[in-house]
Amino acid sequence: RWSGMLSAAAILLCFASLLHRNFSLHDQVHHLRGQLGAATAKLQSCIVVMDSSLDMSSVFSYQSNDEFVPSRSLKNFSLLLSLSALYAPIIILKYIDLLSRLRRSGGSEVAFNKRLAYRVDIFLSLHPYAKPLVLLVGTMLLIGLGGLALYGVTDDSLSDCLWLSWTFVADAGNHANAVGFGPKLVSVSISIGGMLVFAMMLGLVTDSISEKFDSLRKGRSEVIEQSHTLILGWSDKLGSLLNQICIANESLGGGTIVVMAERDKEEMEADIAKMEFDMKGTAVICRSGSPLILADLKKVSVSKARAIVVLAEEGNADQSDARALRIVLSLTGVKEGLRGHIVVELSDLDNEVLVKLVGGDLVETVVAHDVIGRLMIQCARQPGLAQIWEDILGFENCEFYIKRWPQLVGMQFEDVLISFPDAVPCGIKMASYGGKIILNPDDCYVLQEGDEVIVIAEDDDTYTPSPLPKVRRGYPPKDFVGPKSPERILFCGWRRDMEDMIMVN
Repeated sequence: RWSGMLSAAAILLCFASLLHRNFSLHDQVHHLRGQLGAATAKLQSCIVVMDSSLDMSSVFSYQSNDEFVPSRSLKNFSLLLSLSALYAPIIILKYIDLLSRLRRSGGSEVAFNKRLAYRVDIFLSLHPYAKPLVLLVGTMLLIGLGGLALYGVTDDSLSDCLWLSWTFVADAGNHANAVGFGPKLVSVSISIGGMLVFAMMLGLVTDSISEKFDSLRKGRSEVIEQSHTLILGWSDKLGSLLNQICIANESLGGGTIVVMAERDKEEMEADIAKMEFDMKGTAVICRSGSPLILADLKKVSVSKARAIVVLAEEGNADQSDARALRIVLSLTGVKEGLRGHIVVELSDLDNEVLVKLVGGDLVETVVAHDVIGRLMIQCARQPGLAQIWEDILGFENCEFYIKRWPQLVGMQFEDVLISFPDAVPCGIKMASYGGKIILNPDDCYVLQEGDEVIVIAEDDDTYTPSPLPKVRRGYPPKDFVGPKSPERILFCGWRRDMEDMIMVN
């Protein structure tokens, strides 16, 4: 440490001697210029006596010009001020830690340079425009100190020196025209500082552009959509789910599906591209984020989504349902509210009541594991039923649709059955019972205000009620009841809800 101090003192001493020699030379030049001006004035006065027609304005031209030359004391003061302002922070930062260590009694206090570095780090982290602001202040200080230094070693005015300092900062090649040791030294120093400023500015611009492209690549940008379908999570069922939604949106000319999961955006897009199915005009947008964070939910415009689908995670059923419950809590906590309904996939039937209790009327639960088990039992008992379920539950052929028809209010269900020539009514969603769905209600049931009719149709825009047709009544066929025999079903494998499947059977 002491060797470094001695080296710095030697360098400063050499530099001070060079400056003193430069100042002395400037003083000698100034003194000689004054003597030359006085001698010139005397010579011109003698010429005036000999020739009175001589223009006296040219006699004192040199002397008058010399009056505007700034005083050397002011120039020396400006040079010392610029040097002091330049070296004072370096000396303070270099030896303030040593002084504070000598003053403090205990050794538990943090060093001053570490505290200062910590404060600077906090300032740069909390303020988004801190780095450009620091660069701007550093550039202005460099121009100001460089202008004062040039003012001290040249005969130009202060404004000209400040402008010359700016040209050295903006273009490092302008210092080649400097004449004299002092101006050359100052101009080279300003040019070096200008190169550092330019390098810092280039680094800031490069970092900002890289961060922006990295944000776009990783899916951190906001989704500006409305009436879109939002899928939260990732599972093996996503491919078939996207395919069915694309088929459903075909009649609307396409739509938008937003998928948000805790995966990398590029990986999700690559996996979706490998599915190789026709999007039919529907755009799929992927975003990386957590459905448990409100900021990430707002990033995908959750409040403007037409429908929200929460996929279950693979693995433990209780952990997957617990995560689904937390997602529902996050969705209900959105301040802007939700426009669409929520469909939550659960893994255990016992957790369905809790999710509905938290979500309320906005949440519809689907226990896929239980539903698939029931369908497997029914398909095993009645061969060919699997094809029927595939046609009804998919969007390729006919599927279920629910819609309200005010013109059918007051009609009995037996009349509703023959009111749709291109659809098959099969149930009612009763508004008076909180949206309870009744399949195959009594023929004498009268549709109330707000009731919705459940039909099986080709698409949601391919059917509409028509006037009641004339029906010729006939005799129904006789019931044929075949002899019953015990059923024998072989289960290959094991499921955790095997008891429920046996009860259904």
